[in-house]
Amino acid sequence: MIEPTRIDPARARLYRDSGAWAGETLSARFSQSARADPSGIALIDEARFTFEELDTVSSSFAAALRDRGVGPGDVVSMQLPNWWEAAVVLLAASKIGAVLNPLQMIYRQGELRFILRQNHSKALIVPHVFRGFDYGEMAEEVAAALPDPPLVISVRGPGGIRFEDLLEAAPGVPAIVSPDDVCLLLYTSGTTADPKGALHTHNSLMRSAQDLVDLFRIGASDRVFMASPVTHITGLLLGFLMPWSQGAGAVLMDQWDAERALDLILDHGCTFTGGAPPFIRGLIDATRRRGLGPDDIPLTRGPCGGADVPPSLIREAADVLGARFTRIYGSTEGVTVTGAQPDQPFAFAAESDGPPLPGHEIRIVDDAGRDLPPGVSGEILIRGPSNFVGYFDPALNADCFDKDGFFRMGDLGQWDAGGCIRIQGRKKDIIIRNGENIAAKEVEDLLITHELVREVALVGVPDPDTGERACAYVVPADGTSPTLADLCGALQAAQIARQKYPEFLVLVDALPKTASGKVQKYRLRDDARARGLNSARS
Repeated sequence: MIEPTRIDPARARLYRDSGAWAGETLSARFSQSARADPSGIALIDEARFTFEELDTVSSSFAAALRDRGVGPGDVVSMQLPNWWEAAVVLLAASKIGAVLNPLQMIYRQGELRFILRQNHSKALIVPHVFRGFDYGEMAEEVAAALPDPPLVISVRGPGGIRFEDLLEAAPGVPAIVSPDDVCLLLYTSGTTADPKGALHTHNSLMRSAQDLVDLFRIGASDRVFMASPVTHITGLLLGFLMPWSQGAGAVLMDQWDAERALDLILDHGCTFTGGAPPFIRGLIDATRRRGLGPDDIPLTRGPCGGADVPPSLIREAADVLGARFTRIYGSTEGVTVTGAQPDQPFAFAAESDGPPLPGHEIRIVDDAGRDLPPGVSGEILIRGPSNFVGYFDPALNADCFDKDGFFRMGDLGQWDAGGCIRIQGRKKDIIIRNGENIAAKEVEDLLITHELVREVALVGVPDPDTGERACAYVVPADGTSPTLADLCGALQAAQIARQKYPEFLVLVDALPKTASGKVQKYRLRDDARARGLNSARS
């Protein structure tokens, strides 16, 4: 049985007594929606599933897992794209009290070996083949080398145990599961080191789902379009838990294609979507290519997060799509922390990351842990009912929590005069030039507004004279080749300090990203060093 590794009993009682934790399990809330509207559409993938159908088929899969020795507290790993089978695994794990461990599709043998060896998964569910890669073969190879190999279950193809065959099991009686039980083990996307397994309970996840429902006023009439991976906290919440809790349905997309995404949104009347900036950018561009206007697009609202969000993108989405996206702040560990409602002024939605959500506490502190006033940047610490309850490896907790139970997000931000948070990048996403700290996000937010720039990331490269110099990695707008002079001209027009100007420019076809849309800046720094930029001059 996996136990929470970092939760204060007194604070847990506070969350229960205040109603911040509703005391529901994931599957119980889903089954409640199924009873309320059995014929309502819960999921659209290659097939449609009503709430009743999905409830039934997940109960069969739960029984099949239990028949094969998977029980309460056991880990069930799932490396699946945005397919209906992922929803079945999620619900089935909850019904038997197992701990779901979603794995990113980009993971290969190295990551799988580390994770499965650490968490001793009892089952591993993978696609037979996806995007030309044989996940079934990889899973069998990794499992065979483990001292306690998991059951390998293959989806949409031969190999191992066939997923489809397990759906024939007769549904059994659900296990007795407590809302305080750990139900999710989600490894962070980890841009610098081995992934860290974050633990969530039913209570913390359902709190996050309710935060999103309240923030965006989700109802049964909404339909969610979800292209963010459901093996990431964003896709899991926005695609499954949030809509299901209100009897709303979701449309899944397993491989990102902006044109197809727009087709799905139009065909199914999707009113809500969310994800990292590249998703929103793609929808904007696809809409423009077709000559469509805001009145043609059913989307009305959604969150944008998971990566640095330029204010200009929020405004452009409103103009082109007619949808009010809001910046929202959170992470795998602290899921729903801040956010603005779509009908609030653009100053909230586009230029800040919103105020703290109800029940969530935020501190912005200096290096000595002292609270900082509005307008002064510092490290962000959070505490709240949607927080994870510790890492699978408890040794990782010591450096991540302060003595009062606040989690160190590893991000920099500041309060504004209106009580909103403004995220300014990662704590280590700072370029130190001649002793001056340069926040990469500030420069990126300005450069992204340039007509020649489609995407941009600023990183520091070592320099013997200045300590670091800034290098801009730019994905150019179609058919353009921006120069360093173009970029510096834009910054000059913005009247910011010349010390913040990039001194190198590298044009690339795409920025390296994690599955959740975060730019992997360590790879850009490695690339800059390989190019010898630390000794060159522009």
